[in-house]
Amino acid sequence: MIGSLFAGISGLRANSTAMTVIGDNIANVNTTAFKSNKSSFANILSQSLGGGGSATDGIGRGVEFWAASPSWSQGSIETTSNSTDMAINGKGFFMVEDDSGSSFYTRAGEFSFDKDGYLVNPDGLYVQGYAVSSIAPDGTISLGAIENINVPGESMTPPQATTTSTLDINLDAGTAVNDTYSSTQTVYDSLGNAIPLTLTFEKTAANVWTASATVPAGTLNGGGTISISDNTFNFGSDGTLNNGTDPKITITGLASGADDISDAASSAITWDLFDSTGATNGDLTQYAGDSTTNFNTQDGYAAGSLRGISVDENGFVTGAYSNGELTPLYRIVLTDFPSYFGLSKMGNNLYAESRASGQAMPGVPLSGSLGSISPSAIEMSNVDLAQEFVKMITTQRAFQANSRVITTSDEVLQELISLKR
Repeated sequence: MIGSLFAGISGLRANSTAMTVIGDNIANVNTTAFKSNKSSFANILSQSLGGGGSATDGIGRGVEFWAASPSWSQGSIETTSNSTDMAINGKGFFMVEDDSGSSFYTRAGEFSFDKDGYLVNPDGLYVQGYAVSSIAPDGTISLGAIENINVPGESMTPPQATTTSTLDINLDAGTAVNDTYSSTQTVYDSLGNAIPLTLTFEKTAANVWTASATVPAGTLNGGGTISISDNTFNFGSDGTLNNGTDPKITITGLASGADDISDAASSAITWDLFDSTGATNGDLTQYAGDSTTNFNTQDGYAAGSLRGISVDENGFVTGAYSNGELTPLYRIVLTDFPSYFGLSKMGNNLYAESRASGQAMPGVPLSGSLGSISPSAIEMSNVDLAQEFVKMITTQRAFQANSRVITTSDEVLQELISLKR
């Protein structure tokens, strides 16, 4: 009967620990990205000290609390008003580092910028990202090394001189010879100065126009020049532009001290009118109707100061600048592990790599098995309150039943002791 007492005690101890796990789950019902835990139990068996075996071998001696296993199911996504909050939709962890360079991992994406421009979590750990090293003309982005994400509030994007110009213009087919039409477009020099560039079209003959360019007084110094190559345009009877070569606009002797915009400096502005075969792209036409400019654009811009930061589902941290440019600066690092169950819990919503978890495998969102980023959102706890309350009831009843084992065993012992009377 003594053994049954200790079996009941083991049940009390194990279910008390299980109740602690349930209480921890309920306490963290509003903890960002918290993963609920499930209690597991293991039975305790007695072992024979002899070699011959016994009928009592393998008799249960109670229960022990075996483990608290986390549930790695996805928590619901809650939208926030903070542009730097992030939730992982799928697998992966954010990677953060402390001042010593030690790495930790978390799914709690409540991030903000500190006074030095570093993206940090509430404990001041630095969020890691791949620095954008270059952006190709076709938009291809090259990434550098993993580092602390740092975007100083006073950062600026450098200016870019205009290299390509597009204008969608119709010239009135009924215009008399020697009449003109003008259209103005803003281009930028190497210092980011905006230059109003006026193109004047003059009809020189039936279906033939020429173009010239001017800039405001004071834009050029005394020896400055402005010109357009291949500036004669011949139109067919259907009003479309005959085959030709893209004109080049050159401007030299800028009073601002900026570089010349010229072929010699490999910076002349290409006026995009023809494709690679020399056929018209349809931007310049001669149809009956008023001469009009329907659209114009160019690829240059002035210097700009940082106005805001945004994050997209691919994890790109993009700076919005006062010149209208959106420049990718970093790409968030997401990390996967061979076994999430082997991660070491560090508190404060952090995990650390261990031998049981395997080595961290960093990557970018939407690559391999890694999930995407939900910007301006956080992942909620995956605790199911209804399920936890049911577990609480069953654990309470198990505790009560084990206490009955102890009281019943005590009563039997009392009867046994009373036999001597």
